[in-house]
Amino acid sequence: MRFPLFVAAVSRRSGLAPEPAAIISRAVLQTVVERMTGSAPADPTGYLPTELTDAVSPDGPTDFLRRVGERAGVDERTAAAGAAAVFATLRETVTVGEFQDMVARLSADSGGTEPIAG
Repeated sequence: MRFPLFVAAVSRRSGLAPEPAAIISRAVLQTVVERMTGSAPADPTGYLPTELTDAVSPDGPTDFLRRVGERAGVDERTAAAGAAAVFATLRETVTVGEFQDMVARLSADSGGTEPIAG
């Protein structure tokens, strides 16, 4: 799926206008890529937009929405709505196996909580 179509789906799901939906989509996807484990920071599924493959080190899941909000310049509530829409769109965009692999590779925090799965 091309990024404009991905953003349109996120916009519909979240109720956000296309421009904020694109900003939040980038923030969520970049944060997900940063948190991936077991591989080089690159496109973990083969379907993410190419501009999101410059990830850095992973962080714990407790600050996921804070990081998304900071990246996107939005409050936590908007970040949460956008993140939910991004994950729902990802679930329809990639195969079940690819989505499960992506979720399984998200790093867990030191407290042993479950990874963010949307």
